[in-house]
Amino acid sequence: MSKNRAELAAAPGVVLSYLQEQNRPYSAQDVFGNLQRDHGLGKAAVVKALEQLAQQGKIKEKVYGKQKIYFADQDAFDTLSDTDLKGLDDEILSLTSKVQSIQQSCRHMEVELKELTNSLTTPEMCKEIEELKKQCASYTERLSKIKAATNHVTPEEKEKEEVGIETDEDHNITLPDP
Repeated sequence: MSKNRAELAAAPGVVLSYLQEQNRPYSAQDVFGNLQRDHGLGKAAVVKALEQLAQQGKIKEKVYGKQKIYFADQDAFDTLSDTDLKGLDDEILSLTSKVQSIQQSCRHMEVELKELTNSLTTPEMCKEIEELKKQCASYTERLSKIKAATNHVTPEEKEKEEVGIETDEDHNITLPDP
């Protein structure tokens, strides 16, 4: 069997499974482009397969002007009852709740990560402590030098220095406003 004959024989099955899997409408060009990459089908084989499947009623065909659109027959898919739909809705609500919970947890973790990223590491903290100890020792040494200094002025000496200085208040003088 030649390559063209093998291609034509395999094309309807490949095209039908593709349309059912995707479950959306496609033009012949779209089907060809999508299947050509994976299966190497030629355009003629795809067009012939689409027309054959439409004639057999396995897929539906709609004509819009000069273009034809092909899609899987929706009757081939299982229909769900109202209880099945209610069950799916409940499952969606449950999963949505889980997603929101996980997203909130992620936000908390991101905040914690940001705080940890912005805080000092242990080596940085040790270095900062050493710097503060050096500053503290420097201030303690300076304070001890100030306390040990002998040229302090006592309150009595201060009053002796101020003797003889007269102020305006001593003579009840007030200055005029400018």
